[in-house]
This record gives sequence, structure tokens and C-alpha cells, in this order.
Amino acid sequence: MAVDATLRALANPTRRAMLELVWDAERSSSQIADAVGASRPATSQHLKVLRDAGLVRVRADGSQRLYRVDTERLAEVRAALEGFWGARLGRLSATVAAEQKHRDQQAGGGPR
Repeated sequence: MAVDATLRALANPTRRAMLELVWDAERSSSQIADAVGASRPATSQHLKVLRDAGLVRVRADGSQRLYRVDTERLAEVRAALEGFWGARLGRLSATVAAEQKHRDQQAGGGPR
């Protein structure tokens, strides 16, 4: 599954809140809707995006559909992001620190 679809799904704050709700326990769509203050149709649309991105699993229990985070998919996403950002963030941090030190020295403030 593409990381792009997952990142688009996670970009929405309502969907992130929904994902947090189903992190440790299954919840019905109505419980999720009530918790995030969304309408049932909007909740359904958001849950579809999360399902399509592979972030949640759904299980039928009678007439209810219960949602839970897909921990395997989240582990894949985390590994992909760490692979992409891991070393780059370290280099970015070092570059920002060096630039700040240079600006401080140029301003006559000396090192902090």
C-alpha cells in the first residue's frame, strides 16, 4: 500500500483523532462520531479513507461495524518514514545549528 495515501489520510486532524480513539480498543462508528463530534455521514467518509489507507481494520459484530487500528500497517509506515527521515533529520538539525551559530557570530552575540 502506498505511503502517499497513508500520509494523506493522516493529514486530516479529524482522522488522526479517530485513529487515536481506535488505537487501544475497538469502537463502533457511532462511538467514534460522538467522540469527535462529527456527523454519521462524515464519520463514515473519514473511516473509509482510513480503511482505504490500511490504517484501520473493520469487523462486523451483528449490525455494528467495529474499528481498530491496524498496527502492522502503522509499523510499515513508521519504518518507511524513519528510513526516509532518519539520517536527513540529523543532518538538517546540524545544518540549522551551524547556521544559527553563524548568525549569532555575525550579530556580535557570540556563541550561546
